[in-house]
Amino acid sequence: MTSTLRRAGGFAGVGTLALAAPSLGSAAFAPFAAVALLAAFVIDDGPLFELFARPGDRKDGRLNGLAGFALAATGLALLATIPRVKLPMSIFVASVLMLAYGNLGAKLVGERFADDFLTTAGFVAGAFLAGTFGQVAVASISNTPPLLPRFAFLAVLGGLLAALLRTTLYERDDPLVMVSIAFVLWGVQLLAGPVSTLEAAFGIGLTVALGYAAYAIGTASIAGMLTGVFLGLLATALGGIGWFVVLISFFGIGGLATKFRYDQKESRGVAEENEGARGTGNVLGNSAVSLVAVVGFATTQTFGHELGANLFVLAFAGSVAAAMSDTLSSEIGGLFDNPRLITSFERVQPGTDGAVTWQGELAGIVGAAIVAGLALVLLPLPSQLAAAAVLAGGVVGMTVDSLLGATVEGAGLGNQAVNFLATLAGALGAMLVWLPL
Repeated sequence: MTSTLRRAGGFAGVGTLALAAPSLGSAAFAPFAAVALLAAFVIDDGPLFELFARPGDRKDGRLNGLAGFALAATGLALLATIPRVKLPMSIFVASVLMLAYGNLGAKLVGERFADDFLTTAGFVAGAFLAGTFGQVAVASISNTPPLLPRFAFLAVLGGLLAALLRTTLYERDDPLVMVSIAFVLWGVQLLAGPVSTLEAAFGIGLTVALGYAAYAIGTASIAGMLTGVFLGLLATALGGIGWFVVLISFFGIGGLATKFRYDQKESRGVAEENEGARGTGNVLGNSAVSLVAVVGFATTQTFGHELGANLFVLAFAGSVAAAMSDTLSSEIGGLFDNPRLITSFERVQPGTDGAVTWQGELAGIVGAAIVAGLALVLLPLPSQLAAAAVLAGGVVGMTVDSLLGATVEGAGLGNQAVNFLATLAGALGAMLVWLPL
């Protein structure tokens, strides 16, 4: 057993102290506060120090990593026991356990397999099992009904978020990961409706299937895959299965379009980098607006604002339509000759920012129409005419992307920012077209 695996086991043991929180009540913070004090001021040598010490800790002669982990848990425990705040005890316990056992799962897999995807899968699996168990344990101790589908859904959502954050942060940033899990799951629990067994099974099953498929065929990096599946599950939690399908349709069709005749596009200088595997930045650039829209929809649903809910549905569908339209326009249009700059219609070289072809524009319109059709069937659009507004929003977003590419992209505005603005234009376009209807 390596020292890193032993250390992960030690942290998991400390995290298990969270299970005592429901019984301790207002003193739930005490075990973690004690661990933080011992780590920061008492344990500076010996077997315990060697068990928990990270490389930087040996240099400082202090268990900074363990102290930070315990202090983050202490803060969450206090939030869970302050009457006017009341972070749900189940969320507190699950957040601590998910991070601790997610790290342990990753190290266990890493001992046998030198594969980043499998290590990430080990993290998510460990976090999922520990998070589900923690919530069930709190329900049992508190004599409340064990809502297993909801617990499982929140656990897989938290596991994906933690794994995603771990791809961009260092091990010393574990306290930030723990707090992020707690606050995101707290928000989801406040805004989401009941989770059925079907929704939980659907979400978890597709998490495994789509995550593996996206990585296996190279349409997304590990971070990009985690981001896309996390956003899809968040859409399921706050909107429903239909929202998941609409959003994932963009990731699936857009990813396949990127890989379509990739070698030919590469030879023409118009192919996506990294062999077409989209990373977190690209996924967020195309999906940040839809994320805000689904959170806005859930919020207006919670507080009963019908007009606001309708507008957010249109914003969500319009932004996804814009992302789909722009992606298909670029990936299909890049295969054809004689592109013209959208601002002047002069002929330019393939791959020039802001260049369009009629074949690409047609593909973009078809992409927007696909999303509009899915939205009509799967989303609570305010009327059938609203599907036309979604189609219009997609075309508007595609056009804005080309205009920005021809004018400002590369001169202080990167591709991800352009994608964000294009999807924002798609969302606003859908809403503005629908209002007169």
